[in-house]
Amino acid sequence: MSTRETIDPEVLAVLAAAVDQVWPRPVVVVAEEPAGPPAWRFSGRWWSRPATSRRERPWTGG
Repeated sequence: MSTRETIDPEVLAVLAAAVDQVWPRPVVVVAEEPAGPPAWRFSGRWWSRPATSRRERPWTGG
């Protein structure tokens, strides 16, 4: 069996630093939930109904 040469500590440090720089780091992403529905919407407003249904009828008292 042949023996291996020892690696210079400076070379080992440079290799370890290079691997550390290129290795991907885990990233934690927290999804933000919306605070809730918007306070003001168009649905259900008087102007969102058809014009014929918005007209006042004399027999409805309105």
